[in-house]
Amino acid sequence: MKKRRLKTWPVVVALVFIILFICIISIIKSLNSGKIIKTETIDSIKKYNYSLNNNESSYYKKLFFELEKELNKDKIDEKQYASIISKMFLTDFLSLEYAINKNDVGGVNFVYSDYKDSFIAKAKDTIYANIENNMYKDRTQKLPRVTKVNIKKIEQKEYTSDIINDEKAYYVICDIKYKKDLSYPKRASLILVHHSNKLEIVNMK
Repeated sequence: MKKRRLKTWPVVVALVFIILFICIISIIKSLNSGKIIKTETIDSIKKYNYSLNNNESSYYKKLFFELEKELNKDKIDEKQYASIISKMFLTDFLSLEYAINKNDVGGVNFVYSDYKDSFIAKAKDTIYANIENNMYKDRTQKLPRVTKVNIKKIEQKEYTSDIINDEKAYYVICDIKYKKDLSYPKRASLILVHHSNKLEIVNMK
């Protein structure tokens, strides 16, 4: 009998360690899920009122630094400026994975100021409508993350509306790639107009 006990002893010890390991992992997960997600501004382009938050994707951060470099030049390449913010807007707006909840609409900083409220309202009623809350980092819902935006076409021509008249607005067509295909838009058309010292988006299809 003693010999049998000695043989089973290593198995018992191994099982105890496995149970302890599982318990520790569970405790860590529960502690992490209890932490509220906090966003902080880590960089900004004050002259243009653009800011970068700590919870943005690595691709978005890369685009932000490209924008910062372009806007700090003595002579800005406006076409390049339009291209970069088109990419940033679509990345931020369609990367729903980074939205804390349905009210955390991305890309708002690039929208024409008079249209921001209606843009947010429409986004919350459509593409953002079913986003589950992730304030405590416990969301299991699968959501898209944009990994690349390519400029397919960009040209300048007139744009007019009830409140806007821009003879040299930018019309941009973009192709969108995601980390995983979840049937979200893979192409978008944008219109950017001049407003004060910035380019702002007035239309998206």
